[in-house]
Formats: sequence, structure tokens, C-alpha cells
Amino acid sequence: MNERKVKPIENGTVLDHLPAKSALQILKVLDLDFDSPVEIIINVNSKAGKKDIIFIEDKDLTQKEVEKIGLLAEGSTWNTIKNQKVVKKEKINLPLEAENIINCPNQKCITNYEEIPTKFAVLKDSVSCEYCNKAISTKELSKHFK
Repeated sequence: MNERKVKPIENGTVLDHLPAKSALQILKVLDLDFDSPVEIIINVNSKAGKKDIIFIEDKDLTQKEVEKIGLLAEGSTWNTIKNQKVVKKEKINLPLEAENIINCPNQKCITNYEEIPTKFAVLKDSVSCEYCNKAISTKELSKHFK
């Protein structure tokens, strides 16, 4: 078995148990400015199969960022690192709703021409706009993040 060594981060965030080949999509929706180092491991073997891992130095995630990740990678793990130690470890769950983090693709939706925060009900394989009922499949979701 090949052993991989990754330099531990001093302070920041580690996203673990991400679905295999999802790391680049997750980095895109997080819209990081990359002022701090980011390391990714894509499609690595684990006990549960293949997975991705993202290491983000000097970055604490906001609740909105965690919700975005939950929509794309439910069941992954969010680790907060301080002085090279895990100080908080949480499972990322699928949010019940997504408020003001997704743009509605329906051009006739009121959220596209009025200053109203978007609100989507989160379903098993899609999200649905609470104003116009436009559904977006989870496969297409990353194209619509704010």
C-alpha cells in the first residue's frame, strides 16, 4: 500500500470523507480567495471506499459555507484545527432549507427581479424554490450557488 504524507496544517479547516472526485467542485462553491494554502487529495482509498480531502490553512468555515458543502457532500466531516490539533469535528448534514445561497434559474422567479433572498426546500435529490417551485437536481446544483 502506498503511504501518502501531507503536512499538517497549523490552524484552519480539514474537510474529510468527501465523495470521491468532489473536491474541485466544493472548492469552486466555497469561492476561496486562495490567500492561504489549500491542499487537496482526490480519489484516495479509505476503509469506506474512495474519498477526497481538502486542507485549508487559516480558514474557518461560515454556516453558509457548511450548508453549501452539505448540499454537495452530505455525511462528510468538518474538522477545525488549532495548533495542529483537531478541536472540533462535526458531520456535515444535508440542510433542511437553503436560504440565500442558491440563485433560482427560473428567469420569471420574483427573486431574480426583486430584492428578496432566495429560499429553497431541500429534498433528497433536488432543491425546490419556495417562490416559483422550480426544482434543481443535486447534479446541477453547483452551477447555481451565489
